[in-house]
Formats: sequence, structure tokens, C-alpha cells
Amino acid sequence: MLQNIRDNSQGIVAKIIVGLIVVTFALFGVESLVSLTSGSNAPATVNGVDISERDVLQGADLQRRQLLAQMGENADPTLLDDNLIRKATLDNLIQQEILVQSATNQDMAISDQVLDQMIVNTQDFKVDGVFNPDRYQAVLRNAGLTPMMYKNLLRKESLIGYERSGYMGSAFVLNSEADKIITLDRQTRDLAYLKVGLQDYMKDVSLTQDDLTVYYDAHQQDFMTDEQVAIQYLLINKADLLKEVKVDDAELQGQFEQLKAAFKSEEQRTVSHIMIEVSDSVDDAAALAKAQDLEKKLAAGEDFAELAKTESDDPGSASDGGNLGVYQKGMLDGPFEQAVYSLKAGEVSEPVRTAFGYHIIKLTDLSESKAPVFEEVKDQLIAEQLDNKVEQIYVERVGQLTDLAFSSGDLQEPAAELNLKIVEAAPFSRKGGNDDVTSNQRVVRAAFNEELIRDGFNSDPIELDSGRTLVLRVKEHIRPRQLSEEEVRPQITEILTLQKAGEALQASLEGELEKLQQGAERKPVNGAEWQVADAVGRADRKQPAEVMAAAFKLPKPEQGASYSLITLKDGAQAIVAVTALHEPDLSAVSADEKKAMRNILSQRSGQFDYQAVMEARKNAAEIERL
Repeated sequence: MLQNIRDNSQGIVAKIIVGLIVVTFALFGVESLVSLTSGSNAPATVNGVDISERDVLQGADLQRRQLLAQMGENADPTLLDDNLIRKATLDNLIQQEILVQSATNQDMAISDQVLDQMIVNTQDFKVDGVFNPDRYQAVLRNAGLTPMMYKNLLRKESLIGYERSGYMGSAFVLNSEADKIITLDRQTRDLAYLKVGLQDYMKDVSLTQDDLTVYYDAHQQDFMTDEQVAIQYLLINKADLLKEVKVDDAELQGQFEQLKAAFKSEEQRTVSHIMIEVSDSVDDAAALAKAQDLEKKLAAGEDFAELAKTESDDPGSASDGGNLGVYQKGMLDGPFEQAVYSLKAGEVSEPVRTAFGYHIIKLTDLSESKAPVFEEVKDQLIAEQLDNKVEQIYVERVGQLTDLAFSSGDLQEPAAELNLKIVEAAPFSRKGGNDDVTSNQRVVRAAFNEELIRDGFNSDPIELDSGRTLVLRVKEHIRPRQLSEEEVRPQITEILTLQKAGEALQASLEGELEKLQQGAERKPVNGAEWQVADAVGRADRKQPAEVMAAAFKLPKPEQGASYSLITLKDGAQAIVAVTALHEPDLSAVSADEKKAMRNILSQRSGQFDYQAVMEARKNAAEIERL
């Protein structure tokens, strides 16, 4: 069951939902689903609009699946807090409803025809490059959605996107603002830095026994062993059961007969098209005239695929010569489908009008699907038979292990009955062990179960993954103990040595920094030389990242240099100096570069505007929660 949940969450469903709501997700966190129905006892209302219990349950289920998918093979549903998931889902649904209402209040709308085209063009609903109704239904079914519910979700997310795009598209920045950003971005600096490590200062550190004792007494809680357990377990591995099953040729033939009986020969029509869109900029007459002109070019012998690449307004197929793949009935009802089924292989239709514009359709191939041949599907049938038989044995053995472990006082009887080996694992803490069994969080949680430790019971079956289940028993419980000062003396010595060396290093460099700020000449310190780099830009990767960050925070030097003292990740410290600052020549920046910068800044400004407006909408909304 858990594997099915994980598979559904890792596949197309999660990608579709995340893809549809990527911007809202970025603004508000993991988004959830909105259904068409509303419950009688709404958990919340937004400006009088109910968010139903069904909405919340459906959204929480999707979030739970996505979290389990992110947790990977060892996903454990018991780690998830259903109350927190429900609260997060309700919060996100409230914010989504606020966004939808904001868009609809500004008379934003989207037609059913546009939604249908978006669905047909969704890559995750396609098989071999063409929309597949069965795939579409399966994906929605796995997500717990009906086509109407999905369409409603798509409509809402599209409306949110329209309003966001309005803010993003209408924001602007002044040329002077763009010039300032370009100036800062392309500014370069002459810098120097002196990096001094701890090593030379560590050798001069002298520690007394009192120093060690004082530190130990003040930090005794840091010197405790971890609580540990040592366990024994019995493991049933589906892969080990494969040797117990054999292929039954008669059964194999029966499988093939069933496959043949279920086979239905279908006519497969491979279709290409050239679409001329009817839009605000191209009216019906102009689109028809262009389509008729293309029809004449095709009649004159011009290549259909080449014309599709240059003339078709369908971005999804134009680059592939207009290829739509194998056409499925019901994909585009009406005139388009009628034209597809009226053509013979190689024929081209007259311009066909649909809700999207005019189409010139070519039937590039016509074939019949072939009945299965035994030799071609034999390996597949063998794999299915073996998998089914192993699954039956696996389920049976897990049931037997469950019963035997419950009734036994140890693992000896279950091991003998099921011919399993008792495995002993090395002691491990609550952080887990070093192998895939003792590092599994379900195993760790069971091993530290107070009842199992106290009473010596066998655990319930623990599913490691879809093919492995175990039962464990705590062999030994090792309680944490206080380590003596003698045991931790090397550790304390290292801590204090680093601490005192760091203090000495900082005191030394602070004194050097004070001299430099008073105008002293830069000189080596403890054998460390100053490193110099001129005209360094912000994107420079040759200098240490910490040095670069400090250098571009320093003010423009008025006289001599500006200085800063920083600590590096490895414990070393450095004095950073900026000796000169160079502004770029804006006349050398092309008009295209300036335009690109204005566009980037405008988008960022629009995003901030949109977030501010949505925050205001949220503050003004009348939100009621049960």
C-alpha cells in the first residue's frame, strides 16, 4: 500500500500539480487542490465563499503523498503529523481563494476552449507525443480528481496567473535606476587580504589541569554516551523467494490466451497539422486567407513538414513538422475529427475551422494494431507469472511471521518454522546504525520502543520497502552514561587549544588592523604574506568567497584603504583591504544590455508589487474558521 502511494506521488500527478501552481507555491508554500463541491460544515469561509471539508481532505492527501515521495524509499507515514498537514492545507486554500477572488473581481476569465487546449497540450497526458484519454483519466484518478474537478483547478490557477502577469507586465523602472544597478554590478575593486591560520598560535597554547577540569565541570552534559540498543531480527526478502517458484508452461499459455482475448485491433491514424490561429491580432478572414494560401502551396508540391515548421501557430507541434502522433478518438471532437477520419493515407484536408483557428490536416500514416505474438510477449508473461507467485508467497510468509512472532517469547521458533536466519546487529543510537536496516527510521523507532525494551516482546512486522519485512527483538539496552574527565581529556584539550589559539589570533590581528587604519604600511604577519588582486568584479571566483563578500561590503576608501577583519570557515582569520574602487563606463554598455537589465528589474518590481497587493487582499479579507 505504501509503495502504491509513493509511486503515485513520485510520478506524473505531483509534477502536474506543482507545474500548474509553481508561482503560488513560491509565494505561499506547498499548494493544495480545490474541488467543485463544498461541504455543509465548511472549515473556513473567505468573504462568504466556503472552503469545504472535501477541499481540505483532498489537499491534505496530496500534500501527504508529496511529502512521502520526497522522503524516498524509507518513507514512513507515521512521521507525518496529520494535524499540521491539515492546518497547512487549510491556510494555503484560504490564500488561494483570496487570489482567485482578486482575479475574478477584476473581470478576468478563461474560456473552456482554452482550458481544453491546455489539457490536450499537457505533456504528462500524452503517449508517444499525442494526447491520450486513458492516460489523462489514469493520472486524474491517481490524484483523486475527476475531469471536471481538474478543469476547475486549472481554471483557478490560470486566473491567478493572469493577474500576476498583469502586475509583472505593467511594472517598470527608470533608466536612471537601471544605470545605478549596472554601475554596482560592473563595479570593480582593487583589494588585498592577509590570511593567518591557527597553527602558529596553537603551538604556543599552554593548558593546565585546572583549565581542563573547569571546562569539564561546566560542560558535563556534553560528555554523555548515546543511548543504544542491540537488536536481533528475522527478515523476509521477496528477492530470496524467487528460487522457490517455477514457470508453469500451461499457466503461461493461459496468460497468453487471456491477452489475446483482451486484444482489440484498432485503426491507428498518424496525423500532422498546420494551425493558423484566430486571435485579437488575426481575425477569421485573415486566418482563412492564410490557410488557403498554404493549401495552394501544398498543392503545388511544397513540403508539408517544412511549411508547418515556419507557418504553424501550434508551438507544440510546429518544430516537429506539425506531427501530432497517433490520433485518439475524442481528442478534438467535431470538424477536426471528421476531417481526420475522412482522409486516406497521404491526403491533405482543406482548411478546417475549430475553436482555435484553421487547420490543414495531413494523414501521414494509417495502420492496424497487430495481435500479440507469443514469442514476442513470452518474457513479459514469464516475469508477470513469477512476480505474482512470489508476491503470493511473500504475503503468506509475512502473515506467518506475524503470527509466530506474536505468540513466541523469542525469535527461535519463528526462525526454525520459516527457515530464517537470526541476524544480530551492532549497537546503534537513536540516530540509526550504519546499514540499511538499522538506519531505517521505522526500525530505529521500534527498537527504542519502551515496551519492547522493558518487556522483551518481539516487534510487529516492519515494512522496510515493498519487498522486505522484518520482525525485531531488543537484545540489549545500553543506557547513556557520564564519561569521565579522563576519557574526554583529548577532546577537551583540542577544544580549549582551538579556542585559546583563536583568541590569540584575533587579538594579534586586531592590533595589526588598528595600525593599518592609522596609516601603517601593510606587512607580513607570522610569515603570512598579503595577497593582492586588482580590478576584481563581483563574479570573480579566484578569490575566497568570504574575502569577496567582505570586500564588496567595505566603503569606498577616502585615503589609503578601507579595512575589515573576518573569520573564515576553517577557523583562520583575515584582514581584507579595498585600496581602490573603479566605476564602469556606461557608454560602453549596449542598448540591449540596458534593456535586459530594465526587464529584469521590472519583473522583480512587479513581483514585489504583486506580493504586496496580495498581502493587502489577505488583510482585508473576511476570513472565518471553525
